[in-house]
Amino acid sequence: MQEQEYPHPDFKIFVSSVSLQATICLGLVESPVTGKKERNMKQAQFLIDTLDMIREKTKGNLLKDEEEFLEDAIANLKLNYSKIIQEEGRDDK
Repeated sequence: MQEQEYPHPDFKIFVSSVSLQATICLGLVESPVTGKKERNMKQAQFLIDTLDMIREKTKGNLLKDEEEFLEDAIANLKLNYSKIIQEEGRDDK
């Protein structure tokens, strides 16, 4: 059996990984574990807050494209989170 090759880790892959986890928690895509769309808003908020913390801790140390990638990821996740909260008629912020 051939060993799977992984891409070289970089900042965008890290942000993509956390963003994907948040997207799964928002119930926007199926969980790879269960094959179902499941929602965990507290975990989604934690992951979004984690990306916010990463943004603050890396301020001034990212390449422009990395900074834009992170900003876009956070903005999209927050938008989706807000839409879901509004649809469900609750406020977990």
